[in-house]
Amino acid sequence: MKKTAIVLGSDSDLSIAEKSIAVLERLGLPFDVSIISAHRTPERAREFSLNACANNYGVIIAIAGKSAALSGVLAAHTRLPVIGVPVKSDDLGGLDALLSTVQMPPGVPVACVAIDGGANAAWLAARILAVEDDELSARLEAEAQDMARKVEGKNDAIRAKYNQH
Repeated sequence: MKKTAIVLGSDSDLSIAEKSIAVLERLGLPFDVSIISAHRTPERAREFSLNACANNYGVIIAIAGKSAALSGVLAAHTRLPVIGVPVKSDDLGGLDALLSTVQMPPGVPVACVAIDGGANAAWLAARILAVEDDELSARLEAEAQDMARKVEGKNDAIRAKYNQH
């Protein structure tokens, strides 16, 4: 099975990465975590991307705040899907990171989840990997059914409490 690479622009992004890690662990998916700065270690970012396929990655989650160039730099050097996770900052609330992540030039796509959306990045990575993995696809279907059951249970409880006429 292909691995998911979780790449943080800084160790300050770890709390968001832990949301991704929790989902990947829940699904039993292999992953690696690295800190690579698009600005401070650009050659390492390039090398990581160029070797991502050879290192058995199937998808890359790039977590970065501020100018958030990390996802674009990684996407520029690989043909693997890259999922950008913009991180909230005190300066602009993460809007700067969001715009840096989604405003990519044609031919260098980066998928983007919500600001601080580490969990959804992992769910999206799992869906990408499930395209060629029937077992993973079945696990995702079971997770979706479980989520639906929980919502139905909450609906039943709230209806029983408030719809008494």
